[in-house]
Amino acid sequence: MRLGLHLGYWGSGPPRDAQQSVLRAEELGFDSVWTAETYGSDCLTPLAWWGAATERITLGTDVLQLSARTPTATAMAAMTLDHLSGGRFVLGLGVSGPQVVEGWYGAPYPRPLARTREYIEIVRAVLAREAPVTSAGEHYPLPRPGGTGLGTALRSTVHPLRADLPIHLAAEGPRNVALAAEIADGWLPLFFSPRLDGFYRAALAEGFARPGARRTASEFRISATVPVVIDDDVERAADRVRPMLALYVGGMGAREANFHRDVFARLGYEAECARIQDLFLAGRREEATAAVPTAMVSDIALVGPPAKIRDELARWEETVVDTLVVRAGPRGLVRIAEVVGR
Repeated sequence: MRLGLHLGYWGSGPPRDAQQSVLRAEELGFDSVWTAETYGSDCLTPLAWWGAATERITLGTDVLQLSARTPTATAMAAMTLDHLSGGRFVLGLGVSGPQVVEGWYGAPYPRPLARTREYIEIVRAVLAREAPVTSAGEHYPLPRPGGTGLGTALRSTVHPLRADLPIHLAAEGPRNVALAAEIADGWLPLFFSPRLDGFYRAALAEGFARPGARRTASEFRISATVPVVIDDDVERAADRVRPMLALYVGGMGAREANFHRDVFARLGYEAECARIQDLFLAGRREEATAAVPTAMVSDIALVGPPAKIRDELARWEETVVDTLVVRAGPRGLVRIAEVVGR
């Protein structure tokens, strides 16, 4: 089981000790470091800034939001970072939700799977650099029809360092996971639970079995973001995770469209999710946080004393996941590496 470091997206400003954390992760032999974006900091600039001080660790976006950039702009950034890092960049993409896509980026949200497929086709065409890039797709037509009529199909001036630069997809529902297995090089689960390993194996198998699937199961990478909190008191450790789950289950999406909530509903927490959402949407965030049961935390996180975490890690090692992506400061990373046996 590999380890990765997730720097996430910023709150009101840059996270403390981020550069030190990245350097410590590389020193400890971590496989990768990842950045994210929502509607504040972007994911590319911090990755380039902090990643510039590294030499070996993989640099990835988890995730770059599709609606934030056109496919060609994303391909340009990917080629640029791959060259600057000496071939260490991984492009992690995600569609986000309608609240952010339509409310922040001013882009249409419908048909996210079709948009994702078309988006990645264009990115790969840019990277292949075999011909001027065109697309007859519904969502990202190139050259753009109408307008001045002067649009020209173009080929990137930059030759990619790797035409097969890896593209990973964030996905939570079974159809999205199957799409990742079909067209991508890896999957980025946010709330993975070993209890649903069979469910996800089936979704992945469906994608791998489709005609023209890009990878086999043995070639496919799965890097799951997993909260790890080491503390002799399990409840106190779980308290560190509860606010994040309350936010995602209760507030990241509308009442009728919250894909994060759906993950926990599949785990059997539908009633708990309904209560968390009711409280959160009513502005009672502390109560929503308190309503997150410890069992729900333990399903998607490793929390508690070192011995407990080591025992539970065995469950994770039997799943499809090959990389645990954790969040911690420099000292916390050392402790996590010790406990999971790095």
